[in-house]
Amino acid sequence: MAINVERKNMICVENNKECFVQLWRKLERTRRLLGGQYKRYCIRNVLKSWFGPEATDDMIWQVCHMAVVDDEPQEGWNELPLPSLYPRKHRELLRAIVAVRLGISFYKIDLKALDAAYTEVFPHSTPINVNISKYGTTFSTSDTSV
Repeated sequence: MAINVERKNMICVENNKECFVQLWRKLERTRRLLGGQYKRYCIRNVLKSWFGPEATDDMIWQVCHMAVVDDEPQEGWNELPLPSLYPRKHRELLRAIVAVRLGISFYKIDLKALDAAYTEVFPHSTPINVNISKYGTTFSTSDTSV
């Protein structure tokens, strides 16, 4: 007789807004949990906390390799900043996690849904696209004119 054992911490990853809202909230809860346990808030510990033994070194490497911010791949042991203050690293992290778990291309992740989920979870925080104003004009942080 087969016994169906269901893990309580099992994370169902999908490419839609509802899942992204849950992932953003889980990311903030994980940050607080790791801080309370005096553990480093890094990609490796987040993945180990979320997926347990499924978070192998290969999976961690794939996620870190895909989570590129400013042309720099992330490293598994590097401390992550707060998601509400520095959302770009976390957006790329969640994007990479979903791509690796679903086995789809990094570019097929629904970014509009991911950004809308961030706005829902952190309504009064730093916007993800800080270079875009609400009037549609873009502002450059680096001016090359002399």
